[in-house]
Amino acid sequence: MSDPSSSSSLDLSASAGIRGSGAVLSKSRILEHIAAGEIKITPYDESAVGCASIDLRLSNEFRFYKPGLSIYDVTENADYQEITEKVVLEEGKSYLLLPGQACLGITMERVEIPPFLCGLLEGRSRFARLGLFVHITAGFMNPGIHNRQVLEIYNASNHPLALWPGTRICQFIFMRMDGQSEYVGRFKDQEL
Repeated sequence: MSDPSSSSSLDLSASAGIRGSGAVLSKSRILEHIAAGEIKITPYDESAVGCASIDLRLSNEFRFYKPGLSIYDVTENADYQEITEKVVLEEGKSYLLLPGQACLGITMERVEIPPFLCGLLEGRSRFARLGLFVHITAGFMNPGIHNRQVLEIYNASNHPLALWPGTRICQFIFMRMDGQSEYVGRFKDQEL
């Protein structure tokens, strides 16, 4: 076993240029970055900041998958809008998601992060225990985004689930990067 103080050990100090990359930001660090204007959440509610993430609320906008049996080609040019239809719920209404069914939702909040942070979008355990997936596979949030988060929602339970706008449905986890970069892809300014 090597001695961690030996010269052959990997140097993870700030002088090595890594500066805590990959580190998940704690509540105090999230609040510091918000106060400095480096993380922007609109609208912002400080009570949504947890010990290592911020909860985001479900909007009243959804996209359901149109019925169909025709083959849809999964290529780089695939457009989810071609096989979904958008609905905007009236106030006081919920979206009913049947067992085995998927839909798209979007957060109420717009998240803007700087080029030295990236993030993970995760469900909340209270809803996961109901069989609700908040994102199917696309949980990584690129540095430099400034958008609302699209949610790929799936009901894995045996029960119909009523999705209520305004519910704190997911959490955004902020991570420090080793270096800086900025996402410029087609979903940088995404809407549903």
